[in-house]
Amino acid sequence: MKIAIAGGSGFIGNKLTKRLISLGHSLIILTRTAENKPPLPNTRYVEWLHNKSNPSSHLENIDAIINLAGESIGRQRWTNDRKASILNSRIQTTEELIDIISKLGKKPELLINASAIGYYGNSLTKTFTEDSLPVDKGFLADVVRRWETKASLAQSFGVRTVFCRLGVVLDKNEGALTKMLLPYKLFAGGTMGSGKQWISWIHIDDVIELFILAIEQHHIKGPLNLTSPNPLQMKEFGQTISSVLNRPHWLPAPSFALKIALGEMSTLVLDGQKVLPKKAILQGYQFKYPELTTALENTVKNP
Repeated sequence: MKIAIAGGSGFIGNKLTKRLISLGHSLIILTRTAENKPPLPNTRYVEWLHNKSNPSSHLENIDAIINLAGESIGRQRWTNDRKASILNSRIQTTEELIDIISKLGKKPELLINASAIGYYGNSLTKTFTEDSLPVDKGFLADVVRRWETKASLAQSFGVRTVFCRLGVVLDKNEGALTKMLLPYKLFAGGTMGSGKQWISWIHIDDVIELFILAIEQHHIKGPLNLTSPNPLQMKEFGQTISSVLNRPHWLPAPSFALKIALGEMSTLVLDGQKVLPKKAILQGYQFKYPELTTALENTVKNP
């Protein structure tokens, strides 16, 4: 297939790009500047998101578009400006992709839009699947819903559209796990907040393979939860890190301290949701890392 990727140089994009190349796909990486980009087999770079770019002229006969673009939600404290940037980075890039699709004579068969389980809101008691309705309207939930609404416009052009709702992605070099491991490595790990909040996690290798599943299974459309089938509450999650690293789990981080330190962004560690990958399970997908212990052992102990 001929596949265009927005956000192809990011955390997930890098790994997905390599996997798609290994499967023999032809790639176009949409980027703000094509200069000094590393050469990749069967891949070319096309500039977009500035006045002189004309990406649609390079995307005729494209089979699929994958949208991974958007600023990190956990990099900085959530000021009003930062929140606006998080939202706008997602809405603007998605609007641009919809505009590109509208200009193409031959429409792509598929748009995969990265999304997040934040769509469902937070709950200590509910279990969410792709069939679930959201429970509240916090900042992250609002961002995801507006993002998906914008991406869903592709359906009006007859494009199969999939929303890959990502949980907490476990990777040894990037993402939330590196920050979660640090206190344990310093012998200062412990339960964050109440410990009752759910962590719906997933190993990076399963993330990549579920994107492949969405590409190859043509009947998959709408939301697709990218989470392990075995979410855990924060206390057990931390205890598992402690066991794998052989470090103590003893020093709690109370909710009030995290709220002071992180502000509104503390919701990322103090709140959560129990999300199950119902569609992936029904498709018969076999998770490489369905249990946290083996996922952490692979992530932490492999060089």
